[in-house]
Amino acid sequence: MAAAVAEARRIDTTVRPGPEDGELVAMTLGGRSEAFATLVERYDRAVYHLAYRTLRDVEEARDVSQEAFFKAYRSLRTFKPGAKFSTWIFAITYHACCDRLNRRKRYSNEELPERADTGPGPESQAIALDQARRLHDAIDALPEKYRAVITLYHLQGKQYEEIAVVLGLPMGTVKTHLFRAKEQLRKLLGAEEAAE
Repeated sequence: MAAAVAEARRIDTTVRPGPEDGELVAMTLGGRSEAFATLVERYDRAVYHLAYRTLRDVEEARDVSQEAFFKAYRSLRTFKPGAKFSTWIFAITYHACCDRLNRRKRYSNEELPERADTGPGPESQAIALDQARRLHDAIDALPEKYRAVITLYHLQGKQYEEIAVVLGLPMGTVKTHLFRAKEQLRKLLGAEEAAE
């Protein structure tokens, strides 16, 4: 499972050399729009990944990613100096995802369809890639509240405090959701191994 987590973490959330996020925010507020483009470039993949893991739909995840950056740009003056930009943009993204999920429920009397099983990759695929696929499928099978926590904690490397801020949940609830998500993942991955 460690190899699967390592493969799943290939999303680049590291900060690249250059101005700090806070400096880029200040530069943007000073009229230099290319500074915000740098922030988008820095966090685009991580924002998309959170949206995709929450919504489980490629097109909606792309839309929410664009919407989140647009909302962030429009409300950049509300960003508190000294705060982490990543926490702020993830919170905006997560709330935009929740809005989409609420709209889905409002316009549909049926349960959301399960995501189609893509099946195993070709036999020649490396073991680590296969384990990563299994892990991603298992994460997709979790309820939304658990997917969000496990994505932020394990795949994005966020701490409990930051997850609590992003999701607007008490710290105890974050820990409980994370514990339950791990338990469900163990069961899902164990059942899949037993079936093979």
